[in-house]
Amino acid sequence: MRILLIVSGGIAAYKSLELIRLLRGRDHSVTCVLTGNGGQFVTPLSLQALSESKVYTDLFSLTDESEMGHIQLSRSADLVVIAPASADILAKMAAGLADDLASTVLLATDKPVLAAPAMNVRMWLHAATQDNVARLAARGVRFVGPDEGAMACNEFGPGRLSEPPAILHAIETFFNASKPLSGRHVLITSGPTHEPIDPVRYIANRSSGRQGHAIAAAVAVLGARVTLVSGPVSVATPAGVTLRAVETAAQMLEACRAALPADVAIFAAAVADWRVTNAAGDKIKKVPGGPPPAFELVANPDILATIAATGPLRPRLVIGFAAETADLMENAQSKRIRKNADWIIANDVSPETGIMGGEENAVHLITPDGVEDWPRMAKDTVAQRLAARIVVALQ
Repeated sequence: MRILLIVSGGIAAYKSLELIRLLRGRDHSVTCVLTGNGGQFVTPLSLQALSESKVYTDLFSLTDESEMGHIQLSRSADLVVIAPASADILAKMAAGLADDLASTVLLATDKPVLAAPAMNVRMWLHAATQDNVARLAARGVRFVGPDEGAMACNEFGPGRLSEPPAILHAIETFFNASKPLSGRHVLITSGPTHEPIDPVRYIANRSSGRQGHAIAAAVAVLGARVTLVSGPVSVATPAGVTLRAVETAAQMLEACRAALPADVAIFAAAVADWRVTNAAGDKIKKVPGGPPPAFELVANPDILATIAATGPLRPRLVIGFAAETADLMENAQSKRIRKNADWIIANDVSPETGIMGGEENAVHLITPDGVEDWPRMAKDTVAQRLAARIVVALQ
């Protein structure tokens, strides 16, 4: 999300630096407006270094006005956050004043506003401040905090700026509240599994994790709380997603069980069907002229079938993948029934398709109502289309 962060005056302004770090760590973009009083406590350079974006301070800067006028600045973000929000800036907002860049941006914006007040306890409890807060709340401004505690002025009471993690949570809750998968928990598996032969060798497959990770990103954008259980991949973890990194099929099943309950479970991982029962504790050495080592294989747990048969904890919608190189539809239809899945996404991963490990996919969505043949498209597009179908199914 794009955040416009207004930093006003007060000793708590130093916490805005930690807030920026947390926001950037969640892949939200941050543009800062620093008031003159705020500049007494933190510098534009520190805000710029953490946000990786230009910091705006002066309403009458001709350069800034030619590059990004205050009207454009006020409407270029998804959410305007004021942290800390001093008594002064709350009073200006309530009165509709616009005598500096921050107050002008707030008067000109058509975006939602979230304020995190911070001030002396007497200032917060003063009738004027309480009246201003009530007027702003009636206009749709949302608030996080203030907290109660010790003040820099050696007084105690409400007025402390909420801690940056609490403000981050309020920001992300704000965005998710009106989204179609808000309040839903989606469990997704992705990538390959690595089944060890010895400490340096393993059985694996060619899965890149691109499709599973793309699905995680797509449902997270729609407001879902996402648990992504992934084998070893080089794909970045999508923003707003909780990653549970595993290596083996047994570890993946354990992580999936621990993540329940979930509303939806999507099994996009390419799990190894077998593992070595007699994996060596040390690297197996090649003996010149000797026979190759013999390995005994045993079937790995069936993660899809296990979660689809979990009784009261069974997700409302269980979706599996069927990656085949022959008899695609016959095998996929059989898999859906055999493993008690609600939907199966079938795709041909024959080497000539370039799908396994590639950036595109061509899938068939198999449900109890029939088969939908989707054209070949980017894996991100497949993910977005699947997410839209999930929204409809949960209504």
